[in-house]
Amino acid sequence: MSLIPINPEALGAPRGYSNGMLAPPGGRLLAVAGQVAWDGEQKIVSDAFPAQFSQALANVLAVVHEAGGEAEHLAQLTIFVTDHREYATTVKEVGAEYRRLMGRHFPAMALVEVKALLEEGAKVEIQALAWLPQ
Repeated sequence: MSLIPINPEALGAPRGYSNGMLAPPGGRLLAVAGQVAWDGEQKIVSDAFPAQFSQALANVLAVVHEAGGEAEHLAQLTIFVTDHREYATTVKEVGAEYRRLMGRHFPAMALVEVKALLEEGAKVEIQALAWLPQ
């Protein structure tokens, strides 16, 4: 069993995300706290946005893997960025990192620009919901 993308024709074809993800019965919900681009010593790995995005997403996946899941079990990502223009100007590099970590799995997503993040130097934070099959 896996998540089922829900993309109504009335909304047009989404690019790089799904409008909804339907979880079949019999699974468990995993809420993943916002993850920033830090390493095991809780130090931000880079000042470059694509590297921060990659590390933050890898940290989300580390939580999912620890719970017994895989990237394909992610149902939703909320991506908080401090500058949407920096995201937009590096979208090709970000997309390459996304596909390296997630393949062609595109959960429901939102990208939100925020004034700042709690961790000094953090440019991106990713929060997630995952559905883990029994």
